[in-house]
Amino acid sequence: MQKTIITVVGKDTVGIIAKVCSYLANNQVNILDISQTIVDGFFNMMMVADTSGSPKKLTEIRHELHQIGEEIGCSIHVQHEDIFNKMHRI
Repeated sequence: MQKTIITVVGKDTVGIIAKVCSYLANNQVNILDISQTIVDGFFNMMMVADTSGSPKKLTEIRHELHQIGEEIGCSIHVQHEDIFNKMHRI
């Protein structure tokens, strides 16, 4: 299993979850956990996903999700779980 952290932040609009989840499903990325909130019109979503089943490398997934983020007006970041944990240690 290759756990990956995906964060999506931006102004709330219709279809954000659909776009991101459709991309993941089409690329055999399994969502293990998901949390999303909307605060004062701003959308925030964090996912833990397993990218080991995808035929694409993590760098390609990261690039393509970044492009989707630009299309829908959101910032999408993709990090391997180990990097995320090291960056967010207390």
